[in-house]
Amino acid sequence: MTISVIEQYKLGNVQVTVSKAERPNKYIVHCSNGEFISKFTVSEYEFKHYRRLMNQRISEAFNQANSPHSESESSHA
Repeated sequence: MTISVIEQYKLGNVQVTVSKAERPNKYIVHCSNGEFISKFTVSEYEFKHYRRLMNQRISEAFNQANSPHSESESSHA
């Protein structure tokens, strides 16, 4: 199986790679900052029309994962 990379870019220290999924009109978004990895599937429509929102959520998620207080704050809720 050959991975067809659609696009690669960086969001701060997060490397984002978008590739075609096996399912039609679906993409796999792979994100990594060297310590954490996230991978999820989006539709072609979502990628084209909600890319800015997707990028904001990726950045927020990785910022929370890197925050030293994120785990301790959520465990005391």
